[in-house]
Amino acid sequence: MNTFTLPAPTSDRRRWLALVVVCMAQLMITLDTTIVNVALPSIQHDLHFTQANLTWVINAFLISFGSFILLAGRLGDLVGRKRVFLSGVGVFTLASMLCGIAPSQGLLIAARFLQGVGGALAVSVILAIVVTEFPDAADRAKAMSGYVFTAVAGGSLGLLAGGAITQALSWHWIFFVNLPIGLVTFALGRALLPTDNGRGFADGIDWLGSILVTVSLMVAVYAIVQATTYGWGSIQVLGFGAIAVVLMAAFLTLESRISNPILPLRILRLRSLAGSSAVRGLLVTGMYSTFFLGTLYLEHVRHFSALQTGLAFLPWTVTVGILSLGLTARLIRRFGSMPVLLFGLATVIVGLGLLVSTGVQTSFFPTIFFAYFAIGLGIGTAFTPLLTIAMSDVPHADAGLGSGITNVSQQVAGALGLAVLGTIATSRSKSLAAHGHGLASSLVGGYHLAFTIGAGSIAVAIITTLVVLRPIGRGAASSAPAAAPRLTPPTPDEQLEQQAA
Repeated sequence: MNTFTLPAPTSDRRRWLALVVVCMAQLMITLDTTIVNVALPSIQHDLHFTQANLTWVINAFLISFGSFILLAGRLGDLVGRKRVFLSGVGVFTLASMLCGIAPSQGLLIAARFLQGVGGALAVSVILAIVVTEFPDAADRAKAMSGYVFTAVAGGSLGLLAGGAITQALSWHWIFFVNLPIGLVTFALGRALLPTDNGRGFADGIDWLGSILVTVSLMVAVYAIVQATTYGWGSIQVLGFGAIAVVLMAAFLTLESRISNPILPLRILRLRSLAGSSAVRGLLVTGMYSTFFLGTLYLEHVRHFSALQTGLAFLPWTVTVGILSLGLTARLIRRFGSMPVLLFGLATVIVGLGLLVSTGVQTSFFPTIFFAYFAIGLGIGTAFTPLLTIAMSDVPHADAGLGSGITNVSQQVAGALGLAVLGTIATSRSKSLAAHGHGLASSLVGGYHLAFTIGAGSIAVAIITTLVVLRPIGRGAASSAPAAAPRLTPPTPDEQLEQQAA
């Protein structure tokens, strides 16, 4: 079996240029993650999506990204991180072009799925490249800081750019903007990134497990989306739900019996990792629903333009960006991880509560402004201690796997939560309209129910935190092990990795 060899040390200037390259890739992926949200109403109108099926524009990316990231990280170990990174950038750029020219719902959803595969390939090795290139703790902290800030800034830029591009040109151009970034990143990556030799395929790779978990998640989301059309007790929903359960059971059985599983079940026995992943999943359920349904509320009910919608989310994204510069880490050092985490979760509930109080004529300031500010403040303070706690009991040799599990929990929970809440909102709106309510008030009623359930899921996260998780003491933010691979899209993970480095 070939041994895994690290690349030779590079010149100081070259490695900082390599950091710029991986930051460009992260910017492109983060930009795409948030830019799509603002353009959803335009996409819905042009391609005639129903509100329930519109969630697939988001879910196709989330499912493939979340499902492939463990496999992508493993490929980086086997064939080399540079190869996997460049492959991911290439696939993502090609898929972006396909998204931009998509003339139908099916092609757009398929291209978004392919984007998720490319994103998983690129992102799964970015942090490993950064850690390898910057072994010195001080330099690594600077590199992580620049990387995290780029990722978070990309979220804000995506919302603004999405609104401006959609309003000035069309939604197709929100995908075309990735083409020049992707081509430049690929060219610079080939020239600047160090070449590393992977272990090879002597130990094999868990292809069957990767296929089983991916198909299982896709079928589960499809079953949930069909509930809007056929009802929760229909044969379509129950049938596809049963297939998803069988496939997941087969995946777990396979992982327990083979020698090289993509997800070794032993690591799930770590209380801190499993518990924090559950809390993380409950949190992103509310977070993703706010991005998706909040966009629809602003554009369908309040009649915001695409650009105005992008600006409306700035209280959220700017707050997260500011916190990512180290403020959350200082709070953890002073107060400990658990108090900061609980404060963050409670603050998100406050923000969702404010959204539940909105109506057809609610002005942006102060209600919507402070709702998004509170959600940004909560997310910015909750995700960092979540990773700190998650990694506290993970052996150093399994740090990459532990980080991958936390990322998977975010993507899977985001996709399933969005499908459930989007379906519930649509069903509620249809019911209200059938009972004589106006279109706007029916839509608001559906959104309110989804926001309420999202707040409830975060309340469950608070209970889980108190019952399952254990505090790890002050100062943990600075001592947690470095972890790769990543956050998606869209971006709290990068904040987490900064604190863990």
